[in-house]
Amino acid sequence: MDNAPILSRILCIDFGLRRIGLALSDPLKTFAYPYKTILNDKNLIINLNKIVELQQVEKIILGFPTKEDGSDSHVTKNVIKFKLELEKKFNIEVILWDERYSSSIAQELIIESVSKKSKRREKGLVDRGAAAVILQEYLNSL
Repeated sequence: MDNAPILSRILCIDFGLRRIGLALSDPLKTFAYPYKTILNDKNLIINLNKIVELQQVEKIILGFPTKEDGSDSHVTKNVIKFKLELEKKFNIEVILWDERYSSSIAQELIIESVSKKSKRREKGLVDRGAAAVILQEYLNSL
């Protein structure tokens, strides 16, 4: 019988009206890694449920979109509604985390690390990269 401890992860969601960027922490909750980009469609909760179970997610960090001055963006209300839906479905803590500049930072990191221009233009890469930026900021605050 294997008595190794189960090491859970933290999932970060960069919510978009079309696409959802996802990042995961390592089991020690030190580093954030871009995971995948999924569509924001009727199967969203089903797809997230599979990830939560497979990756043993203990907590969700949800990027909270505001304008530069801190006021609500056009997506803020959607994110608050989505947070409530996640809490109800998964019965785990969901934390809203400031996502200002995360896409810009992710884009800069992609430009620095991805050599092919065609790959850099892949929008899903920015979405999951932004989720990793948000999650790393959260992990750094612990």
